[in-house]
Amino acid sequence: MSFLRVFPRPSIRCAFSPQFSRAYAAKSTSAAPSPAAPPSPGEGDKTLSSCPPNTVLTGLNYLKGQPPVMALPDEEYPPWLWDLLKPKSLEDDGPGGKAEKRRLRKENRQRLKDQNFMKTQ
Repeated sequence: MSFLRVFPRPSIRCAFSPQFSRAYAAKSTSAAPSPAAPPSPGEGDKTLSSCPPNTVLTGLNYLKGQPPVMALPDEEYPPWLWDLLKPKSLEDDGPGGKAEKRRLRKENRQRLKDQNFMKTQ
């Protein structure tokens, strides 16, 4: 006897019946204050991070038995952290310079990728 015959597939009617439908959890009725109107871009401090302080950062705490990782205020992070995502810009320092070498290397890499792609077609 086949293993699949022991556990038959449910019919389509069972899969879409109301008893198997999913629902969202009810909203909690905690005493959380309603969010105030966001400040206009010109007033107040400029926030650098994407989450407010004391926000639990899920996915960063992968060790068992450790307290949850919380976001810190922007002032407690090193200043170089906010410059990591800015694009690097090299000034044009003439032929044979660092900017030209980087540009040529990038062009050669792209040319090789294009050639390899055309070989597969």
